[in-house]
Amino acid sequence: VQLQASGGGLVQAGDSLRLSCAASGRTVGSIAVGWFRQAPGKEREFVAVTTRTGTIYYTKSVRGRITISRDNAKNTVYLQMNSLSPEDAAVYYCAADREPHGTSYYQTNAYDYWGQGTLVTVSS
Repeated sequence: VQLQASGGGLVQAGDSLRLSCAASGRTVGSIAVGWFRQAPGKEREFVAVTTRTGTIYYTKSVRGRITISRDNAKNTVYLQMNSLSPEDAAVYYCAADREPHGTSYYQTNAYDYWGQGTLVTVSS
């Protein structure tokens, strides 16, 4: 599986941004695809995931502002981010699993494949 993340950029606080994760090699409907983010000097943290069954999980800090969705026809998973704040600034990575590991999707080791990351900068 290859993942291509895109859509990052520089926005102002309160703006919206949509990130895309285009997959190849597997259909997004057959894998779990998650989004993580990593700010400078911090560990990579879970943001959201859409599983192969369609179940969706979000980290608590983004609920109500961020929506993950998938388009099976385009084989792409999106991360719609609204009401962005400087705390959301980070490199955002999408990731996918090869098969269920029995590991929490909140953990990086639940995923086998990672995209290259896309930078989101939020000015105050």
